Amino acid sequence: MRKRSLATLIGALVAGSLCAGAPNPRAAAAESGVGGSPQTGVQPGPGSDLDTVTIPELQARMANGSLTSTALTAAYLRRIKAINPKINAVLHTDPTALDQASSSDARHRRGDIRGPLDGIPVLLKDNVEARGLPTTAGSLALAGSPPERDAALVTRLREAGAVILGKTNLSEWANFRAAKPTSGWSAVGGQTHNPYVLDRNPCGSSAGSAAALAASLTQVAIGTETDGSIVCPAGMNGVVGHKPSLGLVSRAGVVPISAEQDTAGAMARNVVDTALTRAVLSGDDTTPSDQHPSFLDQLTNPRSLHGKRIGLWRLPSLGPEVDAVMTRTAQQLRRAGAEVVEVTPPYQKRLAELEFPALLSEFHRDIDAYLATRHGPRNLAGLIAFNRSHPAERTCFAGQELFEKALAAPPTTDPEYRAVRAQLKDLARRSIDETMAAHRLDAIAAPTNPPAWTTDCARGDDDIVPSSTPAAVAGYPSLSVPAGSVKGLPVGLLLMAGDHQDGELLSLGAAVEHRLHAWRAPRYLPSVGRDGTR
Repeated sequence: MRKRSLATLIGALVAGSLCAGAPNPRAAAAESGVGGSPQTGVQPGPGSDLDTVTIPELQARMANGSLTSTALTAAYLRRIKAINPKINAVLHTDPTALDQASSSDARHRRGDIRGPLDGIPVLLKDNVEARGLPTTAGSLALAGSPPERDAALVTRLREAGAVILGKTNLSEWANFRAAKPTSGWSAVGGQTHNPYVLDRNPCGSSAGSAAALAASLTQVAIGTETDGSIVCPAGMNGVVGHKPSLGLVSRAGVVPISAEQDTAGAMARNVVDTALTRAVLSGDDTTPSDQHPSFLDQLTNPRSLHGKRIGLWRLPSLGPEVDAVMTRTAQQLRRAGAEVVEVTPPYQKRLAELEFPALLSEFHRDIDAYLATRHGPRNLAGLIAFNRSHPAERTCFAGQELFEKALAAPPTTDPEYRAVRAQLKDLARRSIDETMAAHRLDAIAAPTNPPAWTTDCARGDDDIVPSSTPAAVAGYPSLSVPAGSVKGLPVGLLLMAGDHQDGELLSLGAAVEHRLHAWRAPRYLPSVGRDGTR
């Protein structure tokens, strides 16, 4: 990253020009725990500045000497210790985290920082390899020996100076094991709970990453998605999740389901932090320069909804209360100058019919290749045998029907499989491209999720959420931002756009986030009744 660009960025951060609607960072520093002395740093209590502070504000405070990465990292570690027992989102912390932070502080003192993520704590979903840390995909089959390498995306984070804080729980094997799984449960980590209401589900499979963000246990988290596993947890836990265009982020070192749909992506409590992390994961230099408008200025321009055309896909199957959130959202966007038209992307029934058979064949191919690189079962057949012989793998749900169907699925060399995947990709892309062209849209919007259902191992999930599928299968970007709530349970707005329009989508998402202003801190309620009472 160019030092000239970075100097421009830090100057803007200190001036507060990149945080539309936010107080000047110097003034905020004087009023909040984050801006306290380096010795005290961020206070770990609920409702503290950790809930709302952004990476640009943190970098401004580190630049002016009122905060250190060591203090920030220590505050998150204290908060994990205090809050994580309630929600079970963090599996383990990295014992080198404070050393990483100390190295960042030394770079800040020299004026040689590596970019906006330098010194910023990041949690990794536990299907992303990081040297020295277990990478289990939630399965005891991979719990014995940590990998000896970093995933390519973790290498990028380290090179950018990020502090690898630890690993988050997930739905075991990214929810691709049983026909009726329970999201957020793994044999390694147990059940992750939704911070808003503890007996409600966090959605899968990046459940721990989203719940940890909602509880302010990290500044940034990494999730992964094949279809819905970043955006649904983001929506259900009231945070932001970006599913990048396929290929934008390397899959190397990530436990797979399907190379045709898998991607890692950034999750945070706001779009700006998500966008800054996306730039690191994909290798983009999005810092300001003297010749081009600031990308971050685009992200925080409150007038950027004027003239935008957004297609609203209502999905009434998610219930009248979610539909009411969408109605209020459309009204707010129209008041901000956007044109909102109702749309129904075509081919959805056929996509639902074709996707699952294709994923079965791809999972068999890709998990066999991955397991060959790890200690433990060497292939899918060995993994099925492991689960049958280890009762702990069956303590929440016993099924491994998807494993068994994948083992019997046609190979990816089969002409019938190839025809299915080709038709699937074509229809998914056309469902978005044709809808956007017909209505001259900047993006398609839909509800990300229903209100969180009650977690129940015997019943499994209620997660029939079709909005993620078109972008997931097409390989196009999607972004969930908080839109509102139903009985205190968050509902997200899912935005999707054309191939590699990630920057435009993030800019639009920031404007939507600024207008909706829908984020609310979790309350850690033990339960709520159907009428929303405790």
